[in-house]
Amino acid sequence: MVTQQDHEYTMMGGVNRAKIGRYLSLASSTISAGLVFLLLTAVDLAKKFHLPVNVPPAVLSLVGAGAVFGALYWLLNSYMWRWPGVTHILKVPDLSGTWDCVGESLGPNAPVPPQWNGEVTVVQTWDKLRIRLKTAHSGSSSMAAALGYDSVDGFVLLYQYRNDPNIVAAAAGMASHMGCAVVTITKDLKSASAEYFNGGSRLTFGKMSWTKRT
Repeated sequence: MVTQQDHEYTMMGGVNRAKIGRYLSLASSTISAGLVFLLLTAVDLAKKFHLPVNVPPAVLSLVGAGAVFGALYWLLNSYMWRWPGVTHILKVPDLSGTWDCVGESLGPNAPVPPQWNGEVTVVQTWDKLRIRLKTAHSGSSSMAAALGYDSVDGFVLLYQYRNDPNIVAAAAGMASHMGCAVVTITKDLKSASAEYFNGGSRLTFGKMSWTKRT
């Protein structure tokens, strides 16, 4: 489900989205022409048999190239991009779902103990993405992201996030801050390793291990 907090993401190494748009335009024009031809043929056939027929302009607009393009794009963005064959061609991995996260904070300002656990929720369509990390003390949401295809390591996810502490952590002095993460995801999309860097008043960094829930 896409919300207002979902944002577009850049694909590096995958098929250019503009090229996909041109393919969809060509397909929608061809499909629209075929549908109009079939519709007009049906009308002519009905007239031969003296059947009452009335095709309002609104019907023709429903099978116009623009309407067909919108339908094709909706199907691709919501469903088709996840199909195994299509995913292989587009080189866009389906990361959506819940990931268990084990992290370790490093640096001079790292908390004690440095280990922590969290839950990562990824909401994704073909053109939008959101990474939400929740821990016992805070939650972070991605603000921008890029997803790259690596023929050796699998996929690399880079994203910038904003972290906001809960009321207990805020009372203890934990401040809201910005950060960024680099996540290397295995080809089977079942696990990932990451490094993160916090700015602002935190000035900490660390590492994470993600495991996809089945």
